[in-house]
Amino acid sequence: MADSTKASPGAPVSKPGHDSVSLDSLYKNLLEAHARLQEKVQGRTVALAAVTHQLKVPLAVIPGYVDLLLSQKPGPLTARQKQILENLRAASAHLEEFITDFLAYSSLEAGKVTLRYETGDLNACLAEVCGYWIDQFREKGVALFFPSNPRLEQFEFDYHKVQQVVANLLENSLRFTPAGGTVWLTAEPYAWERPERGEAPQGVPKQTGSPAVPNAVRITVADTGSGIPAEYHQEVFNDFFQVPTEAVHSGGTGLGLAISKRLVQAHGGKIWVESEVGSGSKFSFLLPLHPSST
Repeated sequence: MADSTKASPGAPVSKPGHDSVSLDSLYKNLLEAHARLQEKVQGRTVALAAVTHQLKVPLAVIPGYVDLLLSQKPGPLTARQKQILENLRAASAHLEEFITDFLAYSSLEAGKVTLRYETGDLNACLAEVCGYWIDQFREKGVALFFPSNPRLEQFEFDYHKVQQVVANLLENSLRFTPAGGTVWLTAEPYAWERPERGEAPQGVPKQTGSPAVPNAVRITVADTGSGIPAEYHQEVFNDFFQVPTEAVHSGGTGLGLAISKRLVQAHGGKIWVESEVGSGSKFSFLLPLHPSST
């Protein structure tokens, strides 16, 4: 009786290990293609940054001339001319903001930004950045509160990079919080249950069962603004992303949160948002107390 398991004439013969070799080769090719693409994108980012940097000098001249004309020292202006100059000043300020954000973003993309860890007082760090922003909050009629937390001990972090993250979050909250609203900046010890290796954490990080032994600090900027739909809670940290609502036309560059995410991750931390439409937003990020162990 013939063996029914015998391959028929002309049928392809499966060689041991053939599939695994093909997959390994495919994986290697994909990694090489990804590396080439990443190198090309990084090259373009650096080139764009160089061009953008050249715009800073001529752009810096514009506000000076606008202010001079608005002072009417060279001659009187009509109401229409004043309005045109005011619009020009606002447009140049927006362009300057974009250039500043893009240069910071491109430096992070090119890996040129290094963290300078020093043992510091986080309360003093946050109080200082609030001082930089308080006048803008008052001008818009938005209250800004920062209650110092005596439970925070000194630890190692990059003082100025943390201020940059907080400044981006404060600016974002100010932009989307109407007059009469409130923004709170808080910081507290946090027991962070880190995800297992290979696990992709989403949303709010878990706390450990021992809150009395914190291993991180949680910094939060909460506002009473317009809020963010749940489907955009991850995307808001993407490069150049802006929530497709009417509120987005307030002049953001779409880079502030992306820059903040990179700076927080460079510290070994995590950033996320909790928000509902019409109920404000709460942006939080974690800084490990022991950065060397991240």
